[in-house]
Amino acid sequence: MDRASVAARLLGFPRLEADRPELKQAAVAVCITEHHGRPALLITRRAPRMRAHAGQLALPGGRREPGEAAVQGALRELHEEVGLTVGPDDVLGLLDDYVTRSGYVMTPVVCWAGDRGELVGAEAEVAQVHQVPLADLDVEPRFLQIPESDAPVIQLPLFDRYLHAPTAAIVHQFCQIACRGLVTRVAHLEQPVFAWR
Repeated sequence: MDRASVAARLLGFPRLEADRPELKQAAVAVCITEHHGRPALLITRRAPRMRAHAGQLALPGGRREPGEAAVQGALRELHEEVGLTVGPDDVLGLLDDYVTRSGYVMTPVVCWAGDRGELVGAEAEVAQVHQVPLADLDVEPRFLQIPESDAPVIQLPLFDRYLHAPTAAIVHQFCQIACRGLVTRVAHLEQPVFAWR
């Protein structure tokens, strides 16, 4: 997989937006790097002192500033969290919006950073920065049923644990499109109850 093939698959992807202006707007960077000669996805572990979702694995991102477009927000957050600067020309496309239980519309912005060596997170926000080989993420998810929802909870195995939605849903959709050329929807996939606040 290379930049051109991912860009071509995203160009043909019929993205779905969530028209929910009453919710907070957020953006995350689905950032592809080249790590040890292999395409990888940038995933952080949030700092343990964070107010919300401390210690969880996540994509770089956060709430958009007033008047800020999704691409601007995702690239700003990527720079603030891991010191990585990519420009608008490095953006390959957008995935479907994901509405979180905590009241956000999350827009995933796919960008290509290439080989940037080892990365260090901003201490206040990021405990660890991982460049996870795409081959380790392009796997069959696990789906669970919970009494609190009729929708299936998605989990992706990672680091002898599980990655949860919204991150798991976004990563799964990205892998289906970028690695397999499949249009797969994930907005209906549920978050675990601990992530509802």
